[in-house]
Amino acid sequence: MKHARKFYIDGEWVEPTVSRAREVIDPSTEQPIGTIAIGSAADAQKAIAAARSAFSSFSQTTKDERLALLRRILSILKRRNDEIGDIILREMGAPLAMARAEQAALGAAHFEQTIKTFETFAFEYMQRTTRIVHEPVGVVAMITPWNWPINQIACKVAPALATGCTMVLKPSEIAPFNAVIFAEIMDEAGVPKGVFNLVQGDGPTVGTMLASHPDVDMVSFTGSTRAGIAVAQAAAPTVKRVHQELGGKSPNIILRSADFSVAVSAGVRRCFGNSGQTCTAPTRMLVPAERMDEASSIAATEAAALVVGPPSDPRTDLGPVASAAQFDKIQALIERGIAEGAELVAGGPGRPSHLNAGYYVRPTVFARVTNQMTIAREEIFGPVLSIIGYDSEDEAIAIANDTPYGLAAYIQGDPKEARALAGRLRSGTVRLNSSAWDSAAPFGGYKQSGNGREYGKFGLHEFTEVKGIVGFLNE
Repeated sequence: MKHARKFYIDGEWVEPTVSRAREVIDPSTEQPIGTIAIGSAADAQKAIAAARSAFSSFSQTTKDERLALLRRILSILKRRNDEIGDIILREMGAPLAMARAEQAALGAAHFEQTIKTFETFAFEYMQRTTRIVHEPVGVVAMITPWNWPINQIACKVAPALATGCTMVLKPSEIAPFNAVIFAEIMDEAGVPKGVFNLVQGDGPTVGTMLASHPDVDMVSFTGSTRAGIAVAQAAAPTVKRVHQELGGKSPNIILRSADFSVAVSAGVRRCFGNSGQTCTAPTRMLVPAERMDEASSIAATEAAALVVGPPSDPRTDLGPVASAAQFDKIQALIERGIAEGAELVAGGPGRPSHLNAGYYVRPTVFARVTNQMTIAREEIFGPVLSIIGYDSEDEAIAIANDTPYGLAAYIQGDPKEARALAGRLRSGTVRLNSSAWDSAAPFGGYKQSGNGREYGKFGLHEFTEVKGIVGFLNE
């Protein structure tokens, strides 16, 4: 990849200040597929300075100018969609069809939704005699994860550009090449110098500098709750805005009125999608206690039918997890589930027997889990489902809310019953009956799942400061 060993700063591809490199590993083979430059604090400072310098002019551009820029980026994203999908396949193991149609395509979907929302977004309006004005928040540091890389880049960059912010992006060093392509797209689209900057690197060095620097006005972070706490602590002395989308342990309540053959099967597939590496994955399935055997049998059958294999194979449903560290964490938690007395009904420890290399995990289902077990408390981030029994709907709600997280929740069953229960769940999103993803719905969490909201008009608001010009008109 032409620009993998460089950073994009102030409209140019530049050499790093210090020559440091890191191999990027293909999780399906455990072999390196290339190297990236690893940035230093000095590289981050250069990018911040470029963004700060560009802010005064870019923040004053017109809405029409920024709309035209967003449309150019969208056009190039669509043209390079398959290329982005193919590199995501190699760097984090997403199966080919999914890598192109979901992983890569979600980047374009966010730009499409931002454009649609931006066209009618009111930056100024009157409230009696006061003029309410939404202004760009300033320089934004963006720290993004490896599990849905372009999705998380696009849902930050698109609204930041729309509102007139400038930015520095630090993607995950585990899956960094898609961000290089994204920077090439920004360059080709004619993003003004300094408005968008890319610095590769690790969290303790580049991430900490971005979060702590006084010339950064906002940090938009997506990742683990542990890392989110570190970002917030680094940002606190400068009292900047910190937007966080963090971990989850999402409940999926299967009501007695649900068709179990449909609801349980769909819950398994949604839990195991992207090899379980989704922060909103419904990893705790709550079922009526008297139907535990039925639910666990359906779930075990569904898990056993999933094909785990090389992401380039069109027959593959689940590729590997993204790294050795992730594989080891998942294996330890599966062993912990067995040790704590959960009933293993599908999968289990170790790599699938037909694969002798790669970070592949057996699709694993535990039944008769209690909500106090480790596998019901910790975010596993792998293809592991815990089935928990409940006696009443009140108990189901109590179990669902008994978690430090609150990113997403799911309810399957009679629509009227599901709607009535949705308001009692403490989560940023509630999805009813396998509803489709909505790019305009607010996305973010309660409790330790973060703060702030992304997507649609909610994302636009996050990147603005609100000013009241009192006495703008005389009564």
